[in-house]
Amino acid sequence: MDYVRILRDLREDADKTQTQIAEVLGTSQTMYARYERGANELPIHHLITLSKYYGVSTDYLLGLSKER
Repeated sequence: MDYVRILRDLREDADKTQTQIAEVLGTSQTMYARYERGANELPIHHLITLSKYYGVSTDYLLGLSKER
């Protein structure tokens, strides 16, 4: 599974909107939507923030590990 699908699945599992996650990251909903579509690469500082927010490893977010 690629990281764009993992981003969406984690967000949906947490019952959050793109706007809510964008606020956590300090970015716009439009930019966050581009991350979920794979149109823009997720910056490392956002990767770290999301890892902490969801309580998963960065390897899990990137699809490199199946262990959260």
